[in-house]
Amino acid sequence: MRNLIWKATATGLCALLVSACNPTLRNHGYVPTEEKPQDVQAESDTKASVLSRLGNPSVKSTFDEDTWYYMTSVRQRLAYLRPLTEERSITAISFNDDGQVTKVAEYGLENGQYVNYSDRETPTRGRELSVLEQIFGTIGRIPTDQLGGNQNVPGGSGGPGGGR
Repeated sequence: MRNLIWKATATGLCALLVSACNPTLRNHGYVPTEEKPQDVQAESDTKASVLSRLGNPSVKSTFDEDTWYYMTSVRQRLAYLRPLTEERSITAISFNDDGQVTKVAEYGLENGQYVNYSDRETPTRGRELSVLEQIFGTIGRIPTDQLGGNQNVPGGSGGPGGGR
């Protein structure tokens, strides 16, 4: 009987460990329903027809409002590891001034490029103060003529007349 319980427990633990290693797939970005962005035809579709069939784009071009991007990606996450992008599809739709589609471009994961970020910092003017210098730095610097209270200065006794 003990042997049977031990085997059942071991089998249950193995099943739990194996199920913990299954990857989790997640879709990000634009999720096409019936119509796909790749189905847009140059010179026969317009902004209105693309908007009615596909909905709002994921992103509009920063400098040119006449280019729309529909982006979709599938990411796989496995336990504690960093997620990996398995699939990526970016469809760029360009329009002319009349709102007619002029070009439909398709980009995939293989078209991506890594960008090296610069870790340089912008220097600031002056010198950096330590915490103690910030706390105790103003001791002895307050002018004694502002402590009187009868003067008409900002932060003084308030308003015209100097507290009369």
